[in-house]
Amino acid sequence: MEISVGLFLLLVIIAFGSEYIDSAFGMGYGTILSPVLLLLGFNPVVAIIAILLSQACAGFAAAVLHHKAKNVCFSAGSRDLKIVLIMSIFGIISAVFATLITIHLPQIVFKTYIAILVLVMGFIVLSNRKFKFSWVKMIAVGMLSSFNKGICGCCYGPVLIAGQIMAGQKHKNAVGVTTLAEVPICLVTFLTYLISITVAQVRISGADMSVSEVISVMFSQQIFQWELLLALLLGSAIAVPLGVLTTRDLNEKYMHTILGVLIIILGFWAMIEICFIKDLFFFYFKSCGRDLELSCMKQIMFLINL
Repeated sequence: MEISVGLFLLLVIIAFGSEYIDSAFGMGYGTILSPVLLLLGFNPVVAIIAILLSQACAGFAAAVLHHKAKNVCFSAGSRDLKIVLIMSIFGIISAVFATLITIHLPQIVFKTYIAILVLVMGFIVLSNRKFKFSWVKMIAVGMLSSFNKGICGCCYGPVLIAGQIMAGQKHKNAVGVTTLAEVPICLVTFLTYLISITVAQVRISGADMSVSEVISVMFSQQIFQWELLLALLLGSAIAVPLGVLTTRDLNEKYMHTILGVLIIILGFWAMIEICFIKDLFFFYFKSCGRDLELSCMKQIMFLINL
């Protein structure tokens, strides 16, 4: 898809808005961007690659700034860093788990369950009930959010944010932890996808492909659209400092209200998005007769809505 100057600027603005919400409140980047890019006419393969890489870069930058702004503490041995490790480990396990079993499960049951779960957790956060910190509950949150990610691929951020708060984590710390925990998950998902596409292409073309040809496949226009990636990175880079400052300056009283409302909105959005948008992705590939990408998409679509 050709990107004009006008479309490039529009993509920068959309990425800015999506990353501002994500860096300030810990959720929404992939959930907003994936359907928007599809509706704009982008190849889903290209869109997913750009989302994963830009989110990993922006998430890391946001985590560093959250630490400097004292929204969270990632010093060696700190509680926040330990929580990140727990969430990241379970998140990476869920990525592997998803590629192995999700295509064999009755998705409509899990989609409904997760949407309802997010809504309930949103209302609990909105109630501003106080919770005592517990490592047992925190580990359970990591397992629950990763399980949800594995079976349906959506609402990882909202469940992780709400779950941390219900496990006794402070609101601003929960945002910072979620922002950093998503970085390794995005990178692992990206590598899984890239390797799957490349291996499938090599099998079709034959084992006599040269190394340069394999590299050309990995970084071809069918997988990477550098203008799209640049637009998302540029918009995200502008948004990250503003999002971090918003988190820092928000009163805790307003923070729980905004997080609760946003989680509830994403819960309602999940009911629509996971039942409709993914079907559009699969229809796109089937209508184009692109069996290679369709096979990989069935493994990866459960992993993109961080």
